[in-house]
Amino acid sequence: MKRKTLAFTAAIAAAALLTACAPAEAETTAAGFPAEIVIGAIPNENSSDLTGTYEPLIKMLEAETGSKVKLQQASDYAGIVEGMIADRVDIAFLGPFSYVIATTNQADIKPLGALAGEKGEPSGYHALGITQGKNTAVNSIKDFAGKDTCFVDPGSTSGFLYPSAGLIEAGVVTSGKESDISAGLKPIYAGGHDASALSVKNGDCEVGFAMQSMVEQTLPAKGEVAEGELKSVWTSELIPGSVFAVRNSVGEDTTNKLTTLFSEKANADYFESQGYCSGEDCLITGEHAWGVVPATDADYDGIRSVCASTKSEKCES
Repeated sequence: MKRKTLAFTAAIAAAALLTACAPAEAETTAAGFPAEIVIGAIPNENSSDLTGTYEPLIKMLEAETGSKVKLQQASDYAGIVEGMIADRVDIAFLGPFSYVIATTNQADIKPLGALAGEKGEPSGYHALGITQGKNTAVNSIKDFAGKDTCFVDPGSTSGFLYPSAGLIEAGVVTSGKESDISAGLKPIYAGGHDASALSVKNGDCEVGFAMQSMVEQTLPAKGEVAEGELKSVWTSELIPGSVFAVRNSVGEDTTNKLTTLFSEKANADYFESQGYCSGEDCLITGEHAWGVVPATDADYDGIRSVCASTKSEKCES
């Protein structure tokens, strides 16, 4: 595994893929929606799982809008952000950091709603700092100094930005800039939350970061991490949830209608009641969440504050 960030050319390639594959807006449905709606997302587990975890959402949107809904995968957050800026992706599923990056880079978008893991819960989650369960030399984030450390992606909220803030607070690094990160430890960018956690389990990284649900729920449920194989030595503050965002150029009426659909019908209870899925198959996105709850742009001001404190180049790039 290369110890470097994803190449800039990879981000451009991802954006080009989205641009090439997305349709031009022209026809509308009887309900006034675009004839085709493109949802952009990246896998946070693996590509083979992504389509299945969006299937009930796609079925609901097609039934409610009359549109053909297309899921477009990109290899990283940058590709999705570029697709939104280029008006080639209509709706994007973004980590909170990526949403802030998009708005910083003048993407004219707004939240449709944020992901809630369980019914009745607010949107939000935590990042974990982890190591192998048998590693007695690592007991806090301070012990990450100088070690091979798995991050998810420089554009990941729980896999890079909040960990950077934790490392600064612990005195391991002086800022979230990549040069300062590299001076304090040996970063490895795994590309996904599952990949980061599994790299720690397999010894490719001595320590690493991943979202809590991936470490404590998803991977154990899949039988990929057994009890005691990983231990948590650091937990972040609450991070605003991942968000579905729409580009405002689809029109105010369409945006308002989509916001209502996402907040009222994009959830496992509604999906199951309509026969789109059953049981755990109704959980959506790679985060396997219950559904979507209302969100506003102001909900992500905490991310902007962490960006200011870490001075991460990725907050502006």
